[in-house]
Amino acid sequence: MDVHVPTRMLVEALVRTDLTVDAGELYATANLLDMNDQQVRLCIKRLVAEGRFVQEGRGRKAILRATGSAERAMGIDVEFVTHAFRQDAGLAPWDGTWHLIAFAVPESARAGRDALRAALTFLGGAAVHGGLYLSPNPWEPYVEEHARRLDVLDHVTFLTTRDLRRGEETDPVALARALWPLDEIAERYDRLAAVAEPRLRLLQDHPEPSEPRRLTVAVELAAEFTRAMEADPLLPPELLPQPWAGARARALTARCWSLLEEQTGGDDGAIRLFGLYGGLSRLAPGT
Repeated sequence: MDVHVPTRMLVEALVRTDLTVDAGELYATANLLDMNDQQVRLCIKRLVAEGRFVQEGRGRKAILRATGSAERAMGIDVEFVTHAFRQDAGLAPWDGTWHLIAFAVPESARAGRDALRAALTFLGGAAVHGGLYLSPNPWEPYVEEHARRLDVLDHVTFLTTRDLRRGEETDPVALARALWPLDEIAERYDRLAAVAEPRLRLLQDHPEPSEPRRLTVAVELAAEFTRAMEADPLLPPELLPQPWAGARARALTARCWSLLEEQTGGDDGAIRLFGLYGGLSRLAPGT
């Protein structure tokens, strides 16, 4: 299955542990992903203009150096992905508590209210009513951090309950199915699995692929994994249909990353993505 990789994601994915990107490697990998040189040049120009990278040299012999702002913006949220793998391994059981956030931010702070609502959605919350969101996960520290940054904490109320009813429905599994788009989330993971399976076979059948090909596989997996994880509220397994598509897709991806990490041979100049995802993949059951 083909994977769409944004050019910007490609550049960030090829950052090495010393925070540099080899332009020759970048162009070669881009060409394998059906990107032309002009796309890459324009992307580099934008990233440099935004202050995310500094360019040394020209063309394919150039070196890009990530700035501090680029380093902070790159990569997945390790803490959340770690939690997902712990859930898959049965190491993060649900205690039956629902965590609710209520807010009534005045119109004078409308921007902060809208940003808080976006943050709650990003953190996997489901809207119960206007100004009321819930999650089965203990998300209070993350919500408080966002609310403080947005200067709306005084308008936010935190509460928990083990007695949640919507209409006449009290079954937690049915409530989760009604509150979150689980079919859509599962479809994203099915796509990730469809991307990971042939690449896993490729890595198993060809344990020493060329460097550009190896990088291509790494970037494609990272792009599709990110798309699937971004939409996932990370509900506990107790609330999900079983078997859950997310657990299967993450396990397949973890096996790919394990093989990719092995192929780096502990190279200190390796792509930082290998170490990041490789480390996380060791949390997956069976790897």
